[in-house]
Amino acid sequence: MRQSIKEKILCHLLAIGLLSILLTAILSAAMFYRAFVQQIRQELSTVAQEISTAYDPLSDPEQLSGLGGGAVRITLISSDGTVRYDNTANGALENHLTRPEIQQALAEGAGWDQRTSDTLGYSTYYYALRLENGEVLRVAMDAQDLYAVYNSALPAVAISCGLILLLSGWLSLFLSRRLVQPIEQMAGDLEHIGEHIPYRELEPFARTIQQDQQNRKSSEKLRQEFTANVSHELKTPLTSISGYAELIASGMAKPEDVRTFAEKIQRESGRLLTLIGDIIQLSELDSSDENPQLSDRFEPVDLMEVAQECVNTLQVNAQKAYVTLLAEGVSTFVQGDRGMLMELCTNLCDNAIRYNRAGGKVVVRVHSLPEGVQLQVMDNGIGIPPEHQQRVFERFYRVDKSRSKATGGTGLGLAIVKHISMLHGAKITLESQEGKGTVIKVLFPHRDRH
Repeated sequence: MRQSIKEKILCHLLAIGLLSILLTAILSAAMFYRAFVQQIRQELSTVAQEISTAYDPLSDPEQLSGLGGGAVRITLISSDGTVRYDNTANGALENHLTRPEIQQALAEGAGWDQRTSDTLGYSTYYYALRLENGEVLRVAMDAQDLYAVYNSALPAVAISCGLILLLSGWLSLFLSRRLVQPIEQMAGDLEHIGEHIPYRELEPFARTIQQDQQNRKSSEKLRQEFTANVSHELKTPLTSISGYAELIASGMAKPEDVRTFAEKIQRESGRLLTLIGDIIQLSELDSSDENPQLSDRFEPVDLMEVAQECVNTLQVNAQKAYVTLLAEGVSTFVQGDRGMLMELCTNLCDNAIRYNRAGGKVVVRVHSLPEGVQLQVMDNGIGIPPEHQQRVFERFYRVDKSRSKATGGTGLGLAIVKHISMLHGAKITLESQEGKGTVIKVLFPHRDRH
């Protein structure tokens, strides 16, 4: 089960609090013990100095028994390690020459050592001072070791840690709520998410949501416009078909008009089928937009071969319109979908034929440029007025509606061209002069062939 962000923040804050408590307790105990040892060392050094000042090396060592107090062990050691006096010894003691503090005192004038008893749970701290006659005066004190000190303080530390942990838990819960609440409020008002960004780190997230909202609204608007246009475009031929069919069915049509009405029904039906085909084609292209793996299915396609096939297919239409249709160029490959590229070329050529004049010419040219491979469709037809050139690639947009319907145009051809170009990463440019003709160029970027 996934944790909520509030639970994650709470757990992380509690973990940080607990770790901080443990580290603080350990470091505090270590620092306390270090200060404790330094204090003992300072006290032993002071006691040793006082005793050495009061002790007369020429007198009996037993005089040391009255110095230092009962808590301090006093030992007098000759330069060869023999113990001359120890206020805690009941008999002779072993030679102390190998003891670290004695060796250090003989070499440096003063020595220090600490030895811990594993069974008694305490440590003995030694401080040795070399006297003027070469003997060594050593004082020692027993005290609790680190673990004993820590164990003795453990109940108080545990109680303190428990109280701090409870306080940390309450603060963590309070802070997590304070941190998460603005995010929840922001999520509750996505329409105005850009106006209520509580934290700077959430700005990219909010911008992404805003962009997504804008894209959705734009897509919804385009969908509504497309639906309205489709309904209108379908209604016109269907109304004509229905009207002519009704006249024939009811017997109101004169016998000599039946053939004319049937031809009109056939023409409108053909226009309707063409429109439906273009709508299906656009729908498929819209679906391709949502498929990020489409480019993985692209393959090397000879664009000149596509152009020549397109010219051959439309040659009959061109002849009916008294238009010369030619293909020029050399074999040049692009990465793409052959069917889509054929559709792109066909729509460009079909438009160039429809909006041409008798005796006109359409040339399809394929050539390679440093920046890519260019497909160019050029005609010397009626041209496009400047005010319409930016909108001719919109769906159902027609410069001359009467001419478009008369020639069977659906207003979707250039929209399909634009869509296919986008899917192939190609760039479209349009140059046109009214009464002189139009040139549409599609530039495909160079890509490695797989």
